[in-house]
Amino acid sequence: MSENVFINIKNRSHSITAEVEIPEGSANGVILAQGGRFGGWSLYLKDGKPTYCYNFLGLQEYKVATPLPLAAGKATIRMNFDYDGGGIAKGGTATVLVNGEKVASGRIERTQPMTFSADETAGVGVDDATPVTTDYKERDNAFTGKIVKVVIAVKPMGAAVKAEADAGERDAKVKKALSD
Repeated sequence: MSENVFINIKNRSHSITAEVEIPEGSANGVILAQGGRFGGWSLYLKDGKPTYCYNFLGLQEYKVATPLPLAAGKATIRMNFDYDGGGIAKGGTATVLVNGEKVASGRIERTQPMTFSADETAGVGVDDATPVTTDYKERDNAFTGKIVKVVIAVKPMGAAVKAEADAGERDAKVKKALSD
């Protein structure tokens, strides 16, 4: 799915909850990703460990990973992002929970305010285009377990942040039109 038809998580708190089944011997790969090499985010397993990566403009990868791999069987992975607020493109705290237990937390200093990419997509079970993170390869990142369900919950954007985001979007459109 292109960015314009996918859930907008920018400038707000949100959570991603994935119900998965891990086979004997572990699993790896992308559960859910949006964007690509020059901005986006991904929830995935690396070496069996649930990991969340936020890629800021291809300049900085902020990663939060659990210390231990998941055991075989059913698991619920949840990533909560608590946005700092106070305007657009602020940071926040990402927390990863497994089966309701907090197992990792980390700071994401900056976020992209409006667009991840004009041509990257969002995908469940695979990151189809350029990879969001250097932790996995292009075209070789399909989830090797079973994804039962993924839910994204987005908290409403505050009125002041929405007005600031709308103004920034209008300014970007004017600049693009002038450059064309």
